[in-house]
Amino acid sequence: MSLILASGSPRRRELLALITKNFTVCASDVDESKIAADCPAHLAQALAVAKARAVSVQHPEDIVLGCDTVVECEGEVFGKPRDEADAARMLRALSGRTHLVHTGVCVCGSGHAAYCVETSRVHFAPIAEEDLLRYVRTPEPYDKAGAYAIQGHAALWCSGIEGCYYNIMGLPVHRTAQLLSQFMAL
Repeated sequence: MSLILASGSPRRRELLALITKNFTVCASDVDESKIAADCPAHLAQALAVAKARAVSVQHPEDIVLGCDTVVECEGEVFGKPRDEADAARMLRALSGRTHLVHTGVCVCGSGHAAYCVETSRVHFAPIAEEDLLRYVRTPEPYDKAGAYAIQGHAALWCSGIEGCYYNIMGLPVHRTAQLLSQFMAL
């Protein structure tokens, strides 16, 4: 049995390498728009389960890790921005406020699955409009939930975090290692 990461995210590859170097990548082709849930945390979980199961069907003898991250602000889900205007809208909503980052993690293998959702609370200081506009003109916000990378320029806006920092990057390392240890020796 080998470990497969069902994500093309370079951040998730980097973070999974903190747990184990022995994995391959097979990005899931799940249509995320067809998945719904009753709240943002459950949406992150449902997306992670769908991605892990989709790749697991293709690789039934392996262990598959699926993940998905969503940002929640006042009950609204912020996924990856569609364009510059969408990124600016999300960042204006996050400016000067506290929001939640939910990452669903699912491990499939040996005929069963285990999953969890990690939630972190992120506090943003007010973002100056000129800084926000400069940022949305860079490539950084466009493949990230909530239109920001906490390990990038958005670190300048983050006034505090409650919970797992790595969760905000897209993979809660400790919780993921706990789930994986149910399926394999780390």
